[in-house]
Amino acid sequence: MIRYALLCEHGHEFEGWFGASADFDDQQSRGLLECPVCASKAVRKAIMAPAVAGTKKKVQDLNPAQGQAMMMEAMGRIRRHVEENFDDVGDAFAKEARDIHEGRSEDRGIYGQATAKEVRELVEDGVPIAPLPPEAPKKSDLN
Repeated sequence: MIRYALLCEHGHEFEGWFGASADFDDQQSRGLLECPVCASKAVRKAIMAPAVAGTKKKVQDLNPAQGQAMMMEAMGRIRRHVEENFDDVGDAFAKEARDIHEGRSEDRGIYGQATAKEVRELVEDGVPIAPLPPEAPKKSDLN
């Protein structure tokens, strides 16, 4: 797996993992890359510092399947933590996030759904939000 630091046209930084270096170019040319914050499809590679090898085993030392499994497990732990500890506000997420940010609602962790337009407006207004990792596939759906 290759990890790239990515940047959208609005300056949002995020990471992307690809099976090979050509996969980034292929996905970008087909319009499959999208900023997780604002949904912009104008995504490019950002400058990255080279990784410095250490003595501990790194994700790079694992085969691609092991690295992907570790990443999926970490994302699953994040999602479970949010679902167990934050309030699910459903499709009222954008309104509630803005109300919390502006002090009109109790300051607490929330999650829910928002349209790409709502997300873009929240980001433009400085409301701190982040996408929730996707649900892990069910073991019965894996081959």
